[in-house]
Amino acid sequence: MKWPWRTKPSGGGASAPAAGEDLPAGTGGSAEPEAMRAEGPVRTEEAIRAERAEAARRQLIEECWGSQTAAWADWLARSPAGVDLRLWWRKQNDLVALIGEERYRDRLAELLSQAAPRDLAAMGLGCSRRVDRACRAPEACGQDPEPRPDGRPFSRSGPVPGACSSFIDCYSPHGIRVRFSGGDRHSAVMLLRGGPVEARLWVDGVPLLEGQWLDDGGHWLEERFFVIRIGGPDDHPEQGYTIGAWLHDIVSLLVYDADLRIPHVLVPGPTENWRYPVVDVRDGTVRVYADEEAQAAATPDREFPVGAP
Repeated sequence: MKWPWRTKPSGGGASAPAAGEDLPAGTGGSAEPEAMRAEGPVRTEEAIRAERAEAARRQLIEECWGSQTAAWADWLARSPAGVDLRLWWRKQNDLVALIGEERYRDRLAELLSQAAPRDLAAMGLGCSRRVDRACRAPEACGQDPEPRPDGRPFSRSGPVPGACSSFIDCYSPHGIRVRFSGGDRHSAVMLLRGGPVEARLWVDGVPLLEGQWLDDGGHWLEERFFVIRIGGPDDHPEQGYTIGAWLHDIVSLLVYDADLRIPHVLVPGPTENWRYPVVDVRDGTVRVYADEEAQAAATPDREFPVGAP
């Protein structure tokens, strides 16, 4: 029986296929060539074996070290200093029992001073972005840092390639603070355990002012000078103590020249009331002001020249 709606071929061409019929291979029409139907390049057996080996390695790392360390596996494979620090930190209880708290602390400070920002992120410390938890973006922060367009160093706050420029320990009794200068050229490490009288400071691995009262943090100035408040003179006429303050009211200053490794310890005189002193550097001269108002008025209490690095 001939259906009236079947279209007859025109001329000598081949008839169109009926519904459900397949086009012969290579005849064009709506059928795709075999190469176009292939789903991506064919993987070699060697590539498949490598993928399986990498997946097994990552699973083993996570089982042995946990997901936080596993997320930083690629970076730690490149950083012996980061691995040493992670081991020392992870085995803290066992090592303190073996060698004592003081020797553990000194070695911890040494390892922290050798560490790069990504080592501290892999260690699990809080950062300038979130001080209350470990890094949540290793896929970004684990990348190599990117220079600023003008080539100048700058402090980083993540998520950002290279990880943050400062880290804070909110959970252990050590009270760790680590702050890097721009470009990660220098680092300041503080362990605040025991309060200001027992706090310790290392800049580029050099211990500074042991036995001095130290503030609970400092900052980098001009990427070269680490500035921190320290205990002021007991006999200052304005000396006192405010409840809740970390240090006494009148403070002294440490301005440490990391390029020349020279500490400048500045103690206020009887007429210099340094409660909230401010420091800046202009034209090769360090200037100390009693407070921000004095800085705005350009009336420094103290100034001294610094040498070329």
